[in-house]
Amino acid sequence: MRELCLMCLRPLSSCYCKYIKPVESGVKFLFLMHPKEMKHQRTGTGRLSHLSLPESEILMGVDFSKNERLLSLLADESYFPVLLYPKANSLTPFSPSLKTSLGKKKLLVILIDSTWFCSKKMLRLSTPLHTLPSLSFKGQYKSEFTFKREPKEYCVSTIESCYYLIQELKEASIVPQNVNAEPLMGVFRQMIRFQLQKENERITSG
Repeated sequence: MRELCLMCLRPLSSCYCKYIKPVESGVKFLFLMHPKEMKHQRTGTGRLSHLSLPESEILMGVDFSKNERLLSLLADESYFPVLLYPKANSLTPFSPSLKTSLGKKKLLVILIDSTWFCSKKMLRLSTPLHTLPSLSFKGQYKSEFTFKREPKEYCVSTIESCYYLIQELKEASIVPQNVNAEPLMGVFRQMIRFQLQKENERITSG
C-alpha cells in the first residue's frame, strides 16, 4: 500500500499540494461529489478545486434531497445560491438580474462533481436543486483535459469551471478585479503534465 497525502489523497510521491495556492474570490463554492469521483484520484479535479478555494465544501452522495448541510446553506439568507449547470434559461455572470438578486449577499455556487451521465441522476433525485437559478458561462471554452475525453467539446472539468466562472465574475464586477484565479489552472496543468509523463513512461517501458 502506497502512503497517501491526507490533503490531496494522492500518493506522497506525486502529491499536488505544493502546487496549490489559495484563490480568495469572495464566492462560496459547494461541490456535490458523486462517490465514484473519490476513486478518480488520477483525474478528479473536484478535490483540487476544493483545496484551492477557501470556504468551499464537498458533500458526498447521489441524492441530496435530505442532506442537512445542503438544506441549511440553502436556507441561510446571507447566501444567494445558484446551480452551475447549463440550461436554456441560465443566468450568466453578466445577467443584470444576477446582480440585482445578489444584492449584498454572498454568491453560493453549487457544482455537481460527477460524470455528465451520473449528474443527470443526481439532479433528478436532489429535489432542493430544482428551484435554484441555474448559472452558466457567457463564453464558450474548450477543456485542456488532453488525456480525458469529454462527452461534448464545450464540457470542461470542475476546476476549469471554477476558473472560467471566476474570470467572468471579475469581468462582470461581481468578483474584485484583484482576484487572481490563475492558481486553479496552474495546479490543473501540473496534474496534466504529471499524467502525460506517467503515460509516456508506461509506453516507453512497455
